[in-house]
Amino acid sequence: MSSNATRRTLLAGAPAVAALALAACSEEPSGPVLAADADLPTAVPEGTRLVIGDPAQQLAFELSGLLGQLTFDYEWANISGGPKSAEAFRAKSLDISSVADIPPIHATWTNLPVKIVAAAGRIDPLEHPIYDLGVAPGVDVASLEDLAGKKIAYSPGQAQGALILRVLDAAGLSQDDVELVELPSTADTYSNALAGGEVDVAPIGGTQVKSYLNKYASDGATAIPHGLRDDPWTLYAPIEVLEDADKAAAIAQYVRLWGAAKLWTRANREEWINAWYVDHEGLPYEDGEYLFDREGEPDFPETWDETIERHQETIEVVAEGTGNEVFDAEEIYDRRFEPLVAEGIAEYGEAGAS
Repeated sequence: MSSNATRRTLLAGAPAVAALALAACSEEPSGPVLAADADLPTAVPEGTRLVIGDPAQQLAFELSGLLGQLTFDYEWANISGGPKSAEAFRAKSLDISSVADIPPIHATWTNLPVKIVAAAGRIDPLEHPIYDLGVAPGVDVASLEDLAGKKIAYSPGQAQGALILRVLDAAGLSQDDVELVELPSTADTYSNALAGGEVDVAPIGGTQVKSYLNKYASDGATAIPHGLRDDPWTLYAPIEVLEDADKAAAIAQYVRLWGAAKLWTRANREEWINAWYVDHEGLPYEDGEYLFDREGEPDFPETWDETIERHQETIEVVAEGTGNEVFDAEEIYDRRFEPLVAEGIAEYGEAGAS
C-alpha cells in the first residue's frame, strides 16, 4: 500500500452520480491494455485506484481487517443497484458495483458493455428469499394462480421487475392476464402503493415485509412466498475498466477477498447486526436480527456453470416479457475471475485478517 494512498468514502444519496462525477474519481484507463483472453495480472501497480460501489462490503472489509489486504488506492461510493451504478458507469465515475442479476442484463440491452466478475447466492434460497409478494388489504391472493386479473407493481430493469415476470411465467400467466403498474422500487414505494390500493400485489423485501404486516395485517393485508430463487448477488464492471490491466488486477484482488468478508459477517452475528443494521442503517436491534436471520448463509459457487444456466433462463423470460433480444448469458461473465472467491475463502475463511 502506498503511503499516500487515497482512502475515502463518497456518501452518495439522491445526487449520487453527480457527487461521483464532481469528485472525478475514476479516470480514463491509465494502465496497459488487457485483452479479454489474457491472463489477469497478479500484481497491482502502485497508484492504481478503484471506485467501489459495495456499501455493506465496505463495512465488512473494515471490521474484518481485510481492508488492510488491499494494496491499491480505493474510494468507496455509497451506491449500489442497477440504475445508479449503470448511470455512474456511463459517467466513468464508478469502476465496480454490487447488484443482483438483472442490472447486467439490462446494461447489455442498453448498450453498456459489462462483465460479471463475482457471483453468489444463498444456501437454501427458497427458505431465505429476498422478497415476498405483498398483498393489499382486502385482496384475495393465496397462490400465484390468484394473480390473474390483479394490479401488480412492476419496475423494469430491476430485480423486482424481473421477479414479477418470472412469477407470471411460473404461474402460467402472461402480461395480458394482469395489469402491470410501473413504479420505482425505492424505499417504501411498494408498501405505500399496496396500502393505498394503487396496486394489489407487489414484491417487498427486508424489513418492508415485517413493517407492512405490522401496520396493515389488521386491515387484511397479507404476504405470500413466491417460491422462486431470488438470491443472485453479483459484482459487475464495465468492460472498458477490465481492459485496463492495472484496474483489472485491483478488481481481482478485491474479488478474492469479497467472499471472506461476507463470511466474517455471518460468523460475527452480534457485531455485524450492531454495526450494519443498527449503526449504519438506523434500525432497531430486533429488526437487524430479523434481517440477519432472513438472509441465511451465503453460497459462493466454485464454478459458475449452474449460475450461468439459471441466468440464461432469466434472460429468456425477461426478454420475452420486455421485447428485448435473447443473448447468451456466458457473454456477460468474465471466467478469469471465477476461481478467485474460493481462493480467498480458502486462505481467510470466516476469520478475516484481524
